[in-house]
Parts: sequence; C-alpha cells; structure tokens
Amino acid sequence: MAVPCLSDESDDKIGGRIMRESVLEVPGARLRYAVRGEGPLLLLVAGGHHGVDANEPLARHLADQYTVLTYDRRGLSGSTTDAPATTLATHADDVSRLLAALTPEPALVYGTSLGALISLELTAGHPGQVAAVVAHEPPVTQLLPEPARALALGQLLTVEETFRTRGAAPAMRRFAADIDIDPTDCEPDVPARTPGPDHLRNAEAHLTHDLAAIRAHVLDMTALKGSRTRVVPAAGENSGHVWPHTCAAMLAGELGTPLETFPGGHNGYLFRPRGTAERIRAVLGSRP
Repeated sequence: MAVPCLSDESDDKIGGRIMRESVLEVPGARLRYAVRGEGPLLLLVAGGHHGVDANEPLARHLADQYTVLTYDRRGLSGSTTDAPATTLATHADDVSRLLAALTPEPALVYGTSLGALISLELTAGHPGQVAAVVAHEPPVTQLLPEPARALALGQLLTVEETFRTRGAAPAMRRFAADIDIDPTDCEPDVPARTPGPDHLRNAEAHLTHDLAAIRAHVLDMTALKGSRTRVVPAAGENSGHVWPHTCAAMLAGELGTPLETFPGGHNGYLFRPRGTAERIRAVLGSRP
C-alpha cells in the first residue's frame, strides 16, 4: 500500500486550525494533499482545473466538524505526473489510494462537477471506502435524454476544438459560458478570484485530458445501485437551465432518491462556500 511522503509535510495556520500538507506516491504520480480539522473524514473533490487551493474556503468552513481532506489531481498544481490520466478510473484509483493511506474506515465524500463524477466512479469501484457521497452536478452524460445529450457532448467538443485552435484561455471562457459560471452569484465576503501561477498549466491539463475522459466515460450504474453507499445527487439552486443540473436530476431519478439543492450555480462551492458547507452538514450529518 502506498504511504504518505512525510518529508514533504508542512503546517499552515488557517482559520485558527492547522492545515497539514503532504504528498502521496501513487503509480505514475505524486499527489499533493492537505488535511485540517477534527471529526469524521470528509474528502472534497474539486471540479474543473481546481484542487487544494480552490477548496480551501469550503474546507475552512467545515473543519470545525470534520477532518477535511483536499488534494490536487495528478498533473495539477502541487501534484506531478509522468502518466497523465486519460480515464476517470485513474483519478478514482488515485483517490482510493489516498483514502487507503489515511484511514481504514469508509469516508464521507463531496464532489462537484468532474469531481462528482470521479466520486461516483470511486463509489462504484471501491464501495467499501465510501460511507456517503454527495455528487453535485456530475456530468453523467449517458443519463441525458436526446437531444440534451447531443447538446452536452457538442459543447464539450466545441471547447476542445477552441483549445486546439485558439488556446486555453478562450476555451475556458467558452466552457464557463456553456455552464453559466457567474462569479457575481457569491456570498458578500468571498473575495474575487484571481488566476494563480498554475492557472494556465492546470487549464491546459484539464482541456487536454479531462474533457475527452468525461465524454468517453460510462458510469457503472448497476454497481452504483447495488452499493450500500448512500449516494446523494445534488444541484445548484440557480443552475436549472444547464445540462449538468439535468444530469444530477436524472441520477436522482435513476437511484430513486431526492435531488438535494445547494446554494448558487454549478460552481457554488467556490462562490458560496459558507452556504455549501451548511448544506453538506445538513445532508451528511456528523457520522459516516
């Protein structure tokens, strides 16, 4: 079993609590991860080209009740790789190894967008490691009825083509427009996000590998339905007009469970971290 590389550990005081940062060796990559807080282990899996840094505000609001685990996917920010992930199964295996290195008990998981799809793949493939999972607007395109499925796949292809012909920045703007990312739909004390030094490199990795992986991915619904893991489909209260919201609603229908509503739109965890934390507490509670 892979073990944490403790020599890379560092401590940062965040919000009155200690954040412990370390690195885990996995096949083909080294994953940067951070742990903070006390209580049941709660893994946050970010969407898009985001990771530890983007999840920091949400983690800070949850650290009084949970041991919050965040990480950078392979190839993003503090995680390095010589074998980029071309399937979501690789990302799910990375998460499985990370959880195995940190706890023998099933964990709570909150994933959003691509992170939600990775979380569902983890649940289907490694159900014993997940006690409950909140899947916020997972892009499970296989569940969409036509013509909505064709529209969603066409939008992803257009973003990939924009990346090839015009570069990462225009492609990410197109991607954000397609799923109606609205930075003004935010809590009043959330500062405006400014691109960090890894922004462009992370975006390029996301556009090169992840969008194609989303288009090709087929979630094992039989395994998901047969798992004893509690699966909670969720969607933004302001994103009913975009296809990832529809994916969440279709997933809820397939599983015969209610669709939980979360604050904001598709990226509510970034712009409404306090409200998102409150909803996570309400949905998951304090025990696995």
